Amino acid sequence: MNFFTITRGDLDGFFGLMVDNLIQLLVLSALCMGVCGFPMEFITSVVLPGAAVSLLVGNVFYAWQAWKLGQRTNRSDVTAIPYGINTVSLFAFIFFVMFPTYQATGDYKEAWKAGLLVSFASGLIEVLGSFLAAHIRKYTPRAALLSALAGIALTFISMDFLLKTFERPLIAFIPLGVILLQYFGKVRFPFGIPGGFLSVLVGVFLSYLSGFWETLSTKKVESKTDFLI
Repeated sequence: MNFFTITRGDLDGFFGLMVDNLIQLLVLSALCMGVCGFPMEFITSVVLPGAAVSLLVGNVFYAWQAWKLGQRTNRSDVTAIPYGINTVSLFAFIFFVMFPTYQATGDYKEAWKAGLLVSFASGLIEVLGSFLAAHIRKYTPRAALLSALAGIALTFISMDFLLKTFERPLIAFIPLGVILLQYFGKVRFPFGIPGGFLSVLVGVFLSYLSGFWETLSTKKVESKTDFLI
């Protein structure tokens, strides 16, 4: 039995996860720069590469776990769970650990070190808690477990991007329509193109077509020049 197969749903899930992680990285970068005073150079040379490596290693490890489970259970329909940045921890660590450290020391590197320390401690707690996870999930309603994640996702992640969608309707509404057609209308696009991938392509094309991409690039150059000065 072939335990490693790629289907259309896998491709769509991949692009959905890619967009989700991209948004998480954008939020992470914006918060680190705006709240903790991280310079752009430090973000691009240290923070983002580290996050990228963790995402790669985590998803590869989960894929390996799914493959081993498929072998052990003699099934070919096992799917790896997605791996990404923990949204709840992201906001908690930045606002309750890194930001107070930055306020106290005025040094963004000290805030970064505090974030690394609390992330490591959180990982140890999760490892220990994994032995109790089955019991917690058994006796706790699923709505209670997901309410914190859903609340933060709606308030801090999707709301800002939704406002930006209405700010640039000529660019954003068509990709939004593609997503709605894919996930709610169950529409299949030509050649089996995943909806997430198609929405990204359409958004990039409309950005170039409207000139917004050039405007954004100009702002980035000006921002980098100001930083160097």
